[in-house]
Amino acid sequence: MKHSTALLATWVTLRILLVLNWIFGGLIFVLLALSMFGLYDLQMPSAVQSWLTKHSNSQQSGAYIGVAVMGLLSALICGPCITAPLVAALVFIGETGSALRGGLALFGLGLGMGVPLLIVGTSAGRFLPRAGAWMNAVKHVFGVVMLGLAIWFMSRVIPGALTLALWASLAIVSGIYLGALEPLHVHAPHTGWRTLWKGLGLLALLYGLIMLVGAATGGDDPFRPLSHFASSSASSAGAPGAAPTANALPFKRIKSVADLDREIAAAGGKPVMLDFAADWCVACKELDHDTYTDPTVQAALKGAVLLQADVTANDDDDKALYSRFGIFGPPSVMFFGRDGKELTAYRVVGFLGPADFLKRVQAVMAATQ
Repeated sequence: MKHSTALLATWVTLRILLVLNWIFGGLIFVLLALSMFGLYDLQMPSAVQSWLTKHSNSQQSGAYIGVAVMGLLSALICGPCITAPLVAALVFIGETGSALRGGLALFGLGLGMGVPLLIVGTSAGRFLPRAGAWMNAVKHVFGVVMLGLAIWFMSRVIPGALTLALWASLAIVSGIYLGALEPLHVHAPHTGWRTLWKGLGLLALLYGLIMLVGAATGGDDPFRPLSHFASSSASSAGAPGAAPTANALPFKRIKSVADLDREIAAAGGKPVMLDFAADWCVACKELDHDTYTDPTVQAALKGAVLLQADVTANDDDDKALYSRFGIFGPPSVMFFGRDGKELTAYRVVGFLGPADFLKRVQAVMAATQ
């Protein structure tokens, strides 16, 4: 018992640290985005830059070693231009934990920096674009991307409606920045480009307002901000035998072991699926949005009793459910046969995509015939 309690305490501590990590990662992206908008600069101290410039200029041109040293020192001197994207890439790599993805990301970043320099160098500067306002526009685009990454990080630990509101705010502000609310003068220079940016700004502004309405009414999906209205209409219609929709599975919530035993006893010989979920569980949200909305998965589960244990509070009832199955938290999915006993061979721990989850459900249904 003490061993199980210690493991549970360790698991809870790791979950808290993971949540703090996501929050910290989101804040880092916000700070990096602000630097791209010019609120402050991330760069090496001026004394170090002067020293690097002096030694870079002293290298002999035409020599391979001199060129390599000049390139290395130039990369350090030009740090402010790449610091924010590089730190953002490193943070993203650290969060994903994939060495292969990290190596490919840094390799792609290196190609993105090196290939243009090779083209400019071999063309003797003929393809070198002139400095201008477009450079600030590129920085602002990267700033918007980093804000989007910050929202993506924070979406793992904040409510879905608040996440949708943040996406709406980003779209609305971006639309206004593109000139959605500015008057369009027909005789102004570059009218074609201004018209294009204004049109894109109006689309972003309109979509942002739609997402804002969805967030205010309880929506949480930025790709389908108003889908919950269709869900409510379908629920109110209550048409028996209706085909499965792209909404989440109709789970019945349970809280305690007694609730679970009662629902299994009342299943009437039907197979039962129990899903453990929590608001702070990222994989649980992926199951909700990717797997449980799949029509084939919904059709396969049509004859089963669907139960869900919300363990967000992690209270005594939740811990009792953990102990019942020997698990330490979500996402976990258990299947029960017609005799009310768990089919342990088909237990799901972690995220499964629609295709793999469908195979598991089909195997359960075949075993309970």
